[in-house]
Order: sequence, then C-alpha cells, then structure tokens
Amino acid sequence: MRQGRLQGKHYHASYQNRASTEMNLKTCMRFICVALSFVISAVLAQPSPNVERYSQLTASADGIGKSYMGREISAVMGWQGAAWLERQERDREERTDLLLAALMLQPGMVVADIGAGTGYLARRMAPAVMPGGKVWAVDVQPEMISLLQAGVKRSGLTQIEARLCSVDDVKLPASSVDLAVMVDVYHELAYPYEVMASILKALKPGGRIVFVEYKAEDPLVPIKQLHKMSEAQIKREAAVFPLDWERTVRTLPWQHVVVFRKRN
Repeated sequence: MRQGRLQGKHYHASYQNRASTEMNLKTCMRFICVALSFVISAVLAQPSPNVERYSQLTASADGIGKSYMGREISAVMGWQGAAWLERQERDREERTDLLLAALMLQPGMVVADIGAGTGYLARRMAPAVMPGGKVWAVDVQPEMISLLQAGVKRSGLTQIEARLCSVDDVKLPASSVDLAVMVDVYHELAYPYEVMASILKALKPGGRIVFVEYKAEDPLVPIKQLHKMSEAQIKREAAVFPLDWERTVRTLPWQHVVVFRKRN
C-alpha cells in the first residue's frame, strides 16, 4: 500500500509537471502569435514609396510616363540645351533682377542652387552672399557640372562650389543650408519626394526653400504646359513636408516664386 501510494504520488506529480509545461508552452505560443501579428500589421502599414507615391501612365510628348500627386513628371532638359539657359534675352524675359530681390539674400548665407545647370543663377547670387557666404551649385548631369565649372572659373567667383548629385538625393551636408532654390527644376525631378526629403535634411532649422516655376495659370506664358506648375500644385506637394508657406511673389512676368520655411 505504501509503495502504491508513493507511486501514485509520483504519477500525480509527473502529470502536474507535464500539464504545467504544456500550459506554459501554450501561453508562450499565444504570446508569439500576438507579437507576430503586431509586427506583420506594422510592416503592412508601412507605405511602399515607389508603388504608392508614383504611378505609371502613358507618356505624353513632354513627359516620362510617371505620375506624382496628380501630375505627370516632365522630361529633363538635357545639357544639349544649355545655350537656352544662357540666352541674352533671359534677364529681360524672366526679370532675374526681380527674382534676386525676392530671394532676400544676405552676406554670410549658404545657398543651394538645386538643378543649377550652367550656373546662370548661381553666378548672380554669389556676390549677394559675400562676405562669408557660399553657393552650392548642384546638378545631376556631369556635362552641366563641367559647363558650370567653366563658367565659374571665367567669373572668378570662388564662393561657388559645383556638386554632382543623384536623381533622388542632392547630397549636401545636413543642416548646412540657409536657402535652397529651384528655378524651373522641380517639375522635372524624377523623384520629387526623395529629392525634397534630402533638401529638408540639408536645410538648417528655419531655412527656406524656394520654388520658381513657370505659371500654369497663365496661358500667355510661352512655355509647354508640362513644364509649368500652378501655385496650388506647388503648395499641395510641399504640404507633405514640415514646411510652412511664407509668401508668393507674383511680380515676375513668367514665373511665380513660392517660398516656404522649414519648421524648427
């Protein structure tokens, strides 16, 4: 009897241990399943940048067949058209003097000319940021960079530095720029969201970003429609970033100048 009771007690203890182990395993499995469900949900909730931000469409004569926020991205003007950027009548047609006044440049400022091309604007901004200032002249085309460097060398403006960027990153130092300006460039960016994110990273807190675009609202502006942007569209696309609209300058004959400030 005593041996039977001891054996029964041992069997009961073993059963309890197995039951406890099974319960712990079930609890652990439930915890793992719950944790995995949270992880999977979080992953699925993350936006896919190229699939959701951009969509494909039939390319128009002047576009690349890629849509962003309701507009087709236009084709880039290649370096072969560089002479148009330096045409003698440009100052008169576009009133570059009014643009320079609108930028409110000050000595000591660090300015980024994004999509600088031949350096037409960079050479005109450089004297206004001296003494102590600097102009980063950024472009994605190596041929434009070569033309830009040649023009800077002829001008003797040593405060201009040409930099080659990529299609999705301006490749400027973080928190280094007081003002970034894009003149007739933004509508051609193949990756506008990514480029804007890289510009925001390069801007100092409170720094400004300036869109200069041909007025889509004005049919008399002699520029192809896909190379124009409305003020409303510019504001719509800027609104996805930590930017506050500051002002819009409408005194230029062909372009509007839309200025935003980076939130601190």
